Parts: sequence; structure tokens; C-alpha cells
Amino acid sequence: MKILLVLLLIPLMIIPAFAESQTLPTEKGTLDVKLTYDTIDQDILNKIGIEFINPQTQKIQIHIDYVVSVSKDGEMVFGPTQLIHTSEGAVKIPIEFNLGEGKYSMDIEIEGILFNPIPSETVSFEISVGEAFAQPDPEDTTPKNDENGGCLIATAAFGSELAPQVQQLRELRDNTILSTESGTAFMSGFNQFYYSFSPVVADLERESPIFKEVVKLTLTPMLSSLSLLNYVDIDSEQDMLGYGISLIILNAGMYVGIPLLGLVKLYQIRKN
Repeated sequence: MKILLVLLLIPLMIIPAFAESQTLPTEKGTLDVKLTYDTIDQDILNKIGIEFINPQTQKIQIHIDYVVSVSKDGEMVFGPTQLIHTSEGAVKIPIEFNLGEGKYSMDIEIEGILFNPIPSETVSFEISVGEAFAQPDPEDTTPKNDENGGCLIATAAFGSELAPQVQQLRELRDNTILSTESGTAFMSGFNQFYYSFSPVVADLERESPIFKEVVKLTLTPMLSSLSLLNYVDIDSEQDMLGYGISLIILNAGMYVGIPLLGLVKLYQIRKN
């Protein structure tokens, strides 16, 4: 049983701790810029990761000339820097957010690519400092992300927001789950969890075709189980809770119960 316990704990040990992540295009769409950082602490140096991404290849673009500045309510707290060059296309910059809690604006101005000057293009990020500002409005259940409220992981897996599988998830969310108070409350909490890691997973899917296919296969059983909601009538909070809990148990059985049963059988075979 010790071997079985170790096998069950391995997935928990290899799951990464995801940082905050934002990806936005420059003014004319020449590059995508990705910002990553852990929870921002005041009055200490926080490392902000910046990646410059070629939107056609979705790969990091090397040799970028850029300028960085950070401000809050019009008051500069960092920069603007001298023109910086990164040969790798990815950097980490230590920045101190020392004007208290609130919304900080981080502007990145790109002035050259591959040693060639270009008309400057700027991308602006909003960084929240302090728990009160980091928490989303509980009245607002609309996901804030770089895919306009879409299902990031499914969109990356199936290649388009217009894919039938992605449309199925969106219609289920909008027409069924959000039609009840319990479903709305569930989506509010789920969105906070889901959008904390889904941009990273979607990026990995775009970078690795093999990982993309693995995710697609993993999503298929869940999509099949969710399609059952198309054949039932949900007219009350009790119906939503009943069907919702049933689907959670069903998916737990498929994704946890069946693999666990297989491990138990394998252990028994090896023991015999």
C-alpha cells in the first residue's frame, strides 16, 4: 500500500504553483507581451517577468529593445528606464511598489526588433497591489482574461473558439449554469480558480502539440458527461444542485475513481 500511496501523491507533487499571468498585444499587434509575477508585496523588490512573443509563431522573439515604466495615479514609481536590450526575449525586472495598495500601471514601449529600430509600440498592464484590490467584484461573474471570456484550455486544445466543443461549454455556462443563483455562485468561485492557471496551460498547449493532444483526450470524457445536461430540464435551484453534484461525482469517478481502481488492480496483480 505504501507504493500505491506514493503513486497517488506524485501528481500532487508535480503540479506547478502558477503565478499571475497577463498577455496583451502591442498597439499595432507587432508583438504579444506576457507579464508574469507572484503576489505583489509592498515596499520590497518584486520580480516581474516579461516575455516578448511573436504572434505568428507563438514563440519568444529574441533581440528586443524596450523601455519600462511603472506609475500609480500619474506618479512614477519605476523608470522610465534607459533603452534596454534583451537577446533572449525574456527578462525579470525587480520593481518596488511603494505607493500603497491600489492599481499600478506598467507600460512597456518596444522600439526595436532584431537590432532594427521600429516606430515605438506600447502595451500597458494593470497590476493590483493589496488583497482588497486583487479580489474581483463578487457581483461580476464575467471572466476577465485574454480570450474574451472563453474557455482558454478548450480553445487551445480544439484550435478555435468556434469549435463545437468550445461552443458547447460556452452555451452550457451561459444558458444553463448562469440561469440559477447557485450556478452563478459556483461560476464566481470557479472562475477565480480556473483563470489563475488556464492561461499558462493554454500557452503550453500552443507550444507543445503532444501536450495539446493529451489535454484534448483528457477533456473528452468531461464534455461527454456535460452533454447530459442537454437532455434534462433545470427549472429550480434544487434541480441545478442535484444535477451539478451528480456531474461532479460522475467526473470524479472517471478522473479519479477509475485510475485509482486500475492502480489497486495493478497492485493486487503484482502482489499475487
